[in-house]
Amino acid sequence: MTAAQQLQNIQQRIRNACLAAHRQPGEVQLLAVSKTFPVEDVLALADAGQRAFGENYLQEAVDKITQAAEQSELGKMLEWHFIGPIQSNKTRPIAEHFSWVHSVDRLKIAQRLSDQRLPDLPPLNVLVQVNTSGESSKSGVAPHEALGLCKAVAQLPHLTLRGLMTIPSNTENTTALREELLLCKKLFDSVGQTGIAVDTLSMGMSADLELAIACGSTCVRVGTALFGQRSKSSISNQG
Repeated sequence: MTAAQQLQNIQQRIRNACLAAHRQPGEVQLLAVSKTFPVEDVLALADAGQRAFGENYLQEAVDKITQAAEQSELGKMLEWHFIGPIQSNKTRPIAEHFSWVHSVDRLKIAQRLSDQRLPDLPPLNVLVQVNTSGESSKSGVAPHEALGLCKAVAQLPHLTLRGLMTIPSNTENTTALREELLLCKKLFDSVGQTGIAVDTLSMGMSADLELAIACGSTCVRVGTALFGQRSKSSISNQG
């Protein structure tokens, strides 16, 4: 199946899920998770109309961003989202190369991203990652601390807080999964009620995007269903 056909299939799934949830299809953005896949695959999907791409691994991502811009005029226009865990010593290249960061879970990280954002670039769009599953293996701020972190991040000068992101449990228990997704939606609404103009709720991946959209997601992160299976060494639960 071609990249264009894969993209059309996912776009149709998003449309169907929106209609089933009585939502407008335009309310949900598709983020193509291109981690571990080569720049050629990114550009093929870009040629089919996709513009937003998500990456987890910093050095791979920076190389891919550079290669895409060098190989194609279209590659210069792509929107890159960093969606992986962030170490303090990696904030500068993230601040310099990305338009969005989905995985802010500490004020220290947000402060470094703000301080290191280049002055000629627009503010960096950020999402606070919430650990709705409570799993120690996952990054993210605890739900009861999310609102406070959002308020602090929203005050930083070179960032724009856009909303929340979560990676729910990797489970086939739909009831438990729904509870985690709805918890993030509740927190997202709480942030908006403080007067912070949030508009992005990043939830849902290849296997559960329909449920995530039903629970209020505005951005689904899809990798496997667009690019195919990753090698076992590269698999994680981000797409």
